[in-house]
Amino acid sequence: MNPWFFAAAVLLACLAPCLASALRGDPVHRLVALEAAGNIVCLLLLVLSEATHRAPFMDLALALALLNFGGNLAFARFFERWL
Repeated sequence: MNPWFFAAAVLLACLAPCLASALRGDPVHRLVALEAAGNIVCLLLLVLSEATHRAPFMDLALALALLNFGGNLAFARFFERWL
């Protein structure tokens, strides 16, 4: 077990507060939790890419980062009516 897998486990544990905030909270807190979870998962994929020496995980992390930003903008635009 190398230290990269330990870092991946720590990042995976960091998703728990995001999940709790996304399940219980007003729409603004849910949006922030969604944005934080997307960033954490992107970092998790980068760490797993380094741990396993597989380049496709880096490509997947880049695609996730770009789609996460656009998806959160669409989510914020959709909930703009109620905020």
